[in-house]
Amino acid sequence: MIRIFARAASAATILLALAAPAFAHVSLEVGKAVIGSTYKAVLRVPHGCDGNATTSIRVKIPEGFLTAKPQPKAGWSLDITTGKYAKSYELYGSPVTEGATEITWSGGNLPDAQYEEFVFRGTLAADLPADTTLYFPVIQTCTTGEEDWIDTSGSEDGTPAPGLKLTAPAAK
Repeated sequence: MIRIFARAASAATILLALAAPAFAHVSLEVGKAVIGSTYKAVLRVPHGCDGNATTSIRVKIPEGFLTAKPQPKAGWSLDITTGKYAKSYELYGSPVTEGATEITWSGGNLPDAQYEEFVFRGTLAADLPADTTLYFPVIQTCTTGEEDWIDTSGSEDGTPAPGLKLTAPAAK
């Protein structure tokens, strides 16, 4: 009986060790969404930079993620950079040609030993291609140093940008 528990504990430890790298990156809470739908992006920030507290999170809003609106966070300042989209989109029967291109939460203090979430929402353009990934590059600034979560190659090694897998709407 003790041997069974020891093996189960060993297996659990190995699984946690293998899963740990996936939790070391800034990531999206929900990594899949339907094209043309509204999406609530929850950026999970699991740590600071080499032991230092996080003081700013800046996310680049990708083309095709329309009318992005951030959720304010107590104790943090919020800055929204807007600009023109590369093309005009139709949303609820009206053309949309500009919107948020970057969102920054700054001036806060998230200790390295604590976890936090930064939230924004928007609509995925109806003409985005299915079975692709939409990336949200993030710059995490800390009291000393920064982490650039900007790699859009699809690799989980290094500093991957949070990615959202796009799926086709259900057939009617």
